[in-house]
Amino acid sequence: MTTEPDRNTRLGSGAHGRLRVLVLFGGRSSEHPISCITAAGVLNAMDPDRYEAVPVGITATGRWHGLEADPAHWNLPGGDLPQVPEPADPLALRCTEGGGHELVSVAGGESHGAVDVVFPLLHGPFGEDGTLQGELEMAAVPYVGAGVLASAVGMDKHFMKVAFQAAGLQVGPWETITDRQWRGEREAVLARVASLAFPVFVKPARAGSSFGITRVTGAEGLPAAIEEARRFDPKVVVEAGIVGREIECAVLDGHGVQAPRASLPGEIVVHDGSGQHQFYDFQAKYQDDTAADLSCPADLPESAIDTVRRLAVVAFDAVDAEGLSRVDFFYTPAGDFVINEINTMPGFTPISMYPAMWERSGLAYGELIDELLQLALERGTGLH
Repeated sequence: MTTEPDRNTRLGSGAHGRLRVLVLFGGRSSEHPISCITAAGVLNAMDPDRYEAVPVGITATGRWHGLEADPAHWNLPGGDLPQVPEPADPLALRCTEGGGHELVSVAGGESHGAVDVVFPLLHGPFGEDGTLQGELEMAAVPYVGAGVLASAVGMDKHFMKVAFQAAGLQVGPWETITDRQWRGEREAVLARVASLAFPVFVKPARAGSSFGITRVTGAEGLPAAIEEARRFDPKVVVEAGIVGREIECAVLDGHGVQAPRASLPGEIVVHDGSGQHQFYDFQAKYQDDTAADLSCPADLPESAIDTVRRLAVVAFDAVDAEGLSRVDFFYTPAGDFVINEINTMPGFTPISMYPAMWERSGLAYGELIDELLQLALERGTGLH
C-alpha cells in the first residue's frame, strides 16, 4: 500500500504525488541484455511509496515498448540473456501544454500517463553516448546521468584519454586506429601499433562494455584482434598493458555547489584457477558470479585511498560529467595511479561495482537511486 510522500519531497504526477519515473532500458547496442539486467536491479530497489516506475524497453530496432514493472522479467534467468520484444504499438515521449511530458501510443496517440523524470539505463552506443541524452534535452525532460558532451566523450576511449591528459591525469600509452587508416594504411597502422609494449588490449573505441576486446601478446595477433574489435566499432583503440592492480572508484555528483563525492575505492580480484578469465571480461562481469570478488575498501595505504578518490573526481570533472560515473585506474608497483577509463552509466546488476562500492561506503542501493533522481530534478535540462 502506498502512503503520502514526505512534505519535503517534490510532488509528482503519479498517485499520492509519487514521481512517475520513466525507466528506459534495452536499446540498439550490443549491451542490450546488460541494460535489461540493470533495469531489473533498479526496478527492484525503487521505493514504491515515493516513485511510480514506468518501464519502457527500447528494442534492438529502436522502438519503445511499454512493459511490466516486474523486475523478474529482466533478470538473467538460467544464463539466458534477456531481450526487449518488438511492440505491436510502440510508444513515444510527447511534450504537453504547460511544459509537461507524457508517453503516448504512436499509432493512436492515446496517453499512457505523464513522465516526471527519466532514468536512462542504457549502456553503449545509442543510449550512453549522448544520442538519447540529446533527445531528452530537446524534449526538456529531466534525466539521470551525464549530459550530451560528457556521455559522448565518456563513450569514446580516444577522446576520453585526450580529456584526461588535458586535466593532468596519467594515461597509459595507446594508439587509435580509424576506419580510413585501417582500410588505406594497414601496414603503417600495424607498425605503429606494434611499437607499443606487449601485451596490448585491442578494443572497440565506442562499444562500451567488454565485447570485442582481445588481449594480444605479439604482433602476429594484431590483425585478427583488430578485425574482431571492428565488428563492434570501425574505430579501434589499442592500449599497452599496464602492470598494476585494477582499482575502481564510484563518483556521485554533489548537490548545488557541493563537489562531487567519491566512494571508497574497490578492487576486482578475478579468479583464474581454470584459466577461463584472462581479464575482467563479459562473462566474469555478468554471467559468472564466482569469477571475481570485490574488495572494498581496496587494500591500499590510506594516502593512496585519498589520492584515488581525489583523482576520480578530477576525471569526473575532466569530461564534464553529471549524476554518476565509475572511474577505473591501474595502481602500479611504483605507487602511481594510471587512469584507464570512465563509465558514465555503470551497471546496476546485483554484482556490479558501482552500487556495491557505495553500499560499502555507507549509501544503500535505494538511497543511491533517491540521490540520482533528486540530482536529475535539481539539474533540469538545457543551459542553466
